[in-house]
Amino acid sequence: MRSSLIIRTAAIVFALVLSLASARAETPYVTFDANTGEVLAELRAGEPWYPASLTKLVTAYVVFQKIREGKMRLDQQLTVSPLAARQPASRIGIPAGQTVSLDLAMQALLVYSANDMAYVLAENASGSIAGFAADMNAFAKLAGLSASHFVNPNGLFDPRQITSARDMGIVGAMLIRDFPEHRHYFSQDYVDIGRRRLSNRNMLIRLMEDADGMKTGFVCDSGFNLVASATRNGRTLISVVMGAKSGYSRAVQAKDLLEQGFLTTPLPHPAKILEVVNQPFGKIVPADMTPIVCRNKERAEIADAAGFEGWGISFGLYNTALDADLALRGRMISPSGIDTPGFGALYKQPDGTGVEALMWGLDPAAALATCNKYRTEKAPCDLLPPQRLSLYAESQALLIKRRQDAKKSAPTAQGSDTDKSVAKPRAKAKSVTKKATKQRKSTKRVRKVIR
Repeated sequence: MRSSLIIRTAAIVFALVLSLASARAETPYVTFDANTGEVLAELRAGEPWYPASLTKLVTAYVVFQKIREGKMRLDQQLTVSPLAARQPASRIGIPAGQTVSLDLAMQALLVYSANDMAYVLAENASGSIAGFAADMNAFAKLAGLSASHFVNPNGLFDPRQITSARDMGIVGAMLIRDFPEHRHYFSQDYVDIGRRRLSNRNMLIRLMEDADGMKTGFVCDSGFNLVASATRNGRTLISVVMGAKSGYSRAVQAKDLLEQGFLTTPLPHPAKILEVVNQPFGKIVPADMTPIVCRNKERAEIADAAGFEGWGISFGLYNTALDADLALRGRMISPSGIDTPGFGALYKQPDGTGVEALMWGLDPAAALATCNKYRTEKAPCDLLPPQRLSLYAESQALLIKRRQDAKKSAPTAQGSDTDKSVAKPRAKAKSVTKKATKQRKSTKRVRKVIR
């Protein structure tokens, strides 16, 4: 599998350059009338993008629908699972085993963007994260969100968690139209958690008098996203900004788009938000904003193989981690990979032959079926049994140990002093030298005065 699977095609390089260029260019946005759907401004609104915490708008919609159907209640007490409690920031930090009301969980979700509360709501609504993701995707299909796919309820990065500015705008409009009784969650200034008062992360509601919601989103891969709504003279507009460089710039851009929208005279036959065309699913890999908004973060990180479990599948070896990362993202959003369970990872071969793009955490049947699908697409795919993944972990651990041992046993550089007992006299000598220098300067001043 080794040398024959090294990928050195110009297509990979071109796709990588295209992705970087896209990240540096003006990023997608759309502004439209929430009631009529009239598009007032639009740029690349059908391009795939990572939603980050804009995902929580879909989470809210699914939960609001379950409340309407009588399956959940706002005063219902929801149990915090260990998985929910382990979610990274932003979170409100309620310990596993304790409970929180659905109402407070929703406030934390939409005001403070709490990742732990997204999992609490999802698990209590559908029994599991996988079950809730299925509900999210069922809603996306029903709503015509043809660029969107979800694997978790909080928007933490996964290559398969994708959307478009068009799709997120439609979700915002549906929330306003279908659940007006819950609209206050989006404009709430803060949420009180015990003695803490957590401010709304959407600073637009403090920058623009007419702003009345909705939701922010950020991961390094997406940049700073925002779905914003504002109402003036009975007219509600929605603006979606993707991939801004900072939280402030996304708010300012949304404000400018909304202000321009309110000044725009409606056209007799305007384009509608539903008519904005999404890119065919899986055709292009979303731009990665990491080099722009998270400059100190590695754009393509090598995985810790000790965490690999179950069966895996390999998409081949690549010359660099960036090439492997781009290929992995593309494979995972292809028709064969988008619904595949498991996790994507990059593994650097200890012998230096390349970086492997792979998925792990599959059962044998899923691994075999998925590889067969990829092969029909003429894409490289090889099965990785548990023994192979265990060997990867052992090899990686051995390499790390060798490097650590080599660092410990490295010879002392010529002319260096590592013995602390030597350092003290040198420091003292330096002090004496400084004292002698001061005395010489003092003598010179005295001589000058005598002259």
